[in-house]
Amino acid sequence: MDHHVNGPVRVVIADDQALVRSGFGMILTADGIEVAAEAANGVEAIAAVRRTRPDVVLMDIRMPQMDGLEATRQIMAEGADETRVLILTTYDLDHYVYAALTAGASGFLLKDVTPEHLVAAVRLVRAGDALLAPTITRRLVERFARRDEVKAAIHRDLSELTPRELEVLRLLATGLSNAELADRLSLSPTTVKTHVARILSKLGLRDRVQAVVLAYETGLIAPGSPVDRPPGGPW
Repeated sequence: MDHHVNGPVRVVIADDQALVRSGFGMILTADGIEVAAEAANGVEAIAAVRRTRPDVVLMDIRMPQMDGLEATRQIMAEGADETRVLILTTYDLDHYVYAALTAGASGFLLKDVTPEHLVAAVRLVRAGDALLAPTITRRLVERFARRDEVKAAIHRDLSELTPRELEVLRLLATGLSNAELADRLSLSPTTVKTHVARILSKLGLRDRVQAVVLAYETGLIAPGSPVDRPPGGPW
């Protein structure tokens, strides 16, 4: 399916290694994705986002002068609503990456990602489909999430949600995609998307990654809960 909306996807690549920037840039450009700007540190990344208003930022987590975590925090704080951040990292189980997800990043990629996966990830996150590689994301959240009594109190045990929305959130937090949610709940994909959008709106969350983090921090789902996945899934 073509997820294009209003022209080509525009990307800022932030990484302190010139070879990484040029390599990723060539891969994206070859697939019709526009590299709007490059940045060698977090300060340059923030300036590039302000200047070019990209769809996606590929953000290295470890950079000099200002790291990707702080840059992500500032970009999100400035309310760049259309800009999604994808974290680039060498290690998947990294507390900096977890902190970036809680700050508003929409997912992360390992730096040894294949060209095909890189392109697919950028297009997915542009279309609003976050939570790339759900099993890795879930493992990361399980390792670093702690039940947060303040957040649990703020969200009053998620009382804003209907029983069906709570069910969707619980399944979403185990890493199920929209297609898997639709199959599991015998709903249409459009209805699932509507439920997810309402959950995010009611809880004031940017995207489904933050919904997963919140599900753990409020105690809706506990680390080690069975994923309850049908065999032979993609993850």
